[in-house]
Amino acid sequence: MCWLCHARASWMGRRGFLKVATASAGVAVLPPAAGQVQVGPPSSLRKLVPAPQLEAAAAQQYAQLLAQARAKGALAPDDHPQLRRLRAIAQRLIPHALPWNERARQWRWEVHLIGSQQINAFCMPGGKIAFFTGILDQLKLGEDEAAMVMGHEMAHALREHARERIAKTQATGLGLSLGAQLLGLGDLGRLAADLGTQLLSLKFSREDETEADLVGLELAARAAYDPRASVSLWRKMAQISGNNGLEFLSTHPSGPSRIRDLEANIPKVEELYEQARRAG
Repeated sequence: MCWLCHARASWMGRRGFLKVATASAGVAVLPPAAGQVQVGPPSSLRKLVPAPQLEAAAAQQYAQLLAQARAKGALAPDDHPQLRRLRAIAQRLIPHALPWNERARQWRWEVHLIGSQQINAFCMPGGKIAFFTGILDQLKLGEDEAAMVMGHEMAHALREHARERIAKTQATGLGLSLGAQLLGLGDLGRLAADLGTQLLSLKFSREDETEADLVGLELAARAAYDPRASVSLWRKMAQISGNNGLEFLSTHPSGPSRIRDLEANIPKVEELYEQARRAG
């Protein structure tokens, strides 16, 4: 995801957010509890795609997207109420990200809001988050529901689903295996940079979506967001799934099974939520 330069105004806004987010990293992170959600280990195949190259490509495309939005007058300023709310949510979620991915320690998290009727949100590799106003306005998301969306998207990045998806699709075509380091891993390194331009349209597997749901659910619960909001969020998604042009639903299909999975896992994180809520 693409190009190298941010305008100074964007950088200053980002630096302000990063300063606050870094300070929030000092918040005590609750230790793993017996009731936390259970997901399998990340796919070893993802190691075929170098994370630094993919994260750099993601940062480039993110910068390009922001530049395009700014040129159209669609990039929310730092004092926009909805953007301030989203950044406040991120400040609470980010301290709980590290147990899921050690690389997150190096990420330069960003949160931006783009004015568009599109119902969409994402978190690119490396912690680059964007929401479109359509998902907030058309779904009338409460704070807990918005946190569930953000937690889900952060989980995709933390579980490195894009890296895994690229590895699975490209390694087969190149005839590579987990021993590809000996055969020229640079090929996949270049692919990581090239395919970074496709990250916004990348579609994850049902397994990826389930993992993101569960990890996002726990992230949000640890940050004192009501886990029951995950169900109300996806019920809202289901209600509008018959409409056209819903980009978010093209990559995040809704359905009764998704809601059932979340309902089954809410009891596993309720105590985490209560602990975080009591801690203030």
